[in-house]
Amino acid sequence: MRRFWGGALLLLLVLSGAARAAEPTAAPIGVFVSILPQKYFVERVGGKHVAVSVMVGPGQSPATYEPTPSQLSRLTGARVYFRIGVEFEEVWMKRIAAANPGMRIVDMRGGIPPRKMERSEGARAPAAQQGLADPHVWTSPPRVKIMAATIRDTLSQLDPAHRAAYGANYHVFAADLDRLDHDIRLLLKNASARSFMVFHPAWGYFADTYNLKQIPIEAGGKEPGARTLAHVIEVGRRERIKVIFVQAQFSQRTAETIARAIGARVVAVDPLAEDYMNNLRRVARQFAEALQ
Repeated sequence: MRRFWGGALLLLLVLSGAARAAEPTAAPIGVFVSILPQKYFVERVGGKHVAVSVMVGPGQSPATYEPTPSQLSRLTGARVYFRIGVEFEEVWMKRIAAANPGMRIVDMRGGIPPRKMERSEGARAPAAQQGLADPHVWTSPPRVKIMAATIRDTLSQLDPAHRAAYGANYHVFAADLDRLDHDIRLLLKNASARSFMVFHPAWGYFADTYNLKQIPIEAGGKEPGARTLAHVIEVGRRERIKVIFVQAQFSQRTAETIARAIGARVVAVDPLAEDYMNNLRRVARQFAEALQ
């Protein structure tokens, strides 16, 4: 009798395991984003329950990017597209939406007060480019916390079964962002200068958050003319600029010309890096050093 019940129990365990193995595993939510920092944010909140694809890859510029046919094709498998306001979206968002009419499109900037893009002092931007909204909201950790909550709520609506996981992941990520914000404030607390010069004005939200002022070189997305260049050099001397920040997606030639004229050096920083936390800490240290 013991052998019978023992064999029966073993058979039940085997059958139970086989049944569980046969149960289909829920597929991750297909997500598309525009830039690499967004990919990091979605993966921090979504964890193993999301599969994230990004439009603009390393070294590419959101200002001039055009989605490939392969990317447009893969949109058919996505359930949500998180947009953030970078330049290529304005041209391509209708086609992106048309590629998958059932795909939800969510603006990560929801709930975040907008700011206007600075332009080079002394430059006249074309009328179409005046007052453009600044899309670089992700350079401010407190704003990223707001975006992370949007991600959490969106994923929870699409996948209620994993709502608790999304909430837990959000809390861990939010705590990391709070520590990052605290660390950056400490780094910049005793800076003797508050103005920094950049080629492309990608650091406006960062500057607002940490009481800094960015001075852009480019004029409406274009290289400055001779008159604007002379004015920028004058401003750089007046503000005692020691470092001009550039990013790989833009030419460094003009920045190097200005740096020679004012006795500064050119330093590359990347607002589009996927390794968001470490990258922003590294950038903050470079800013702190430049503002001493």
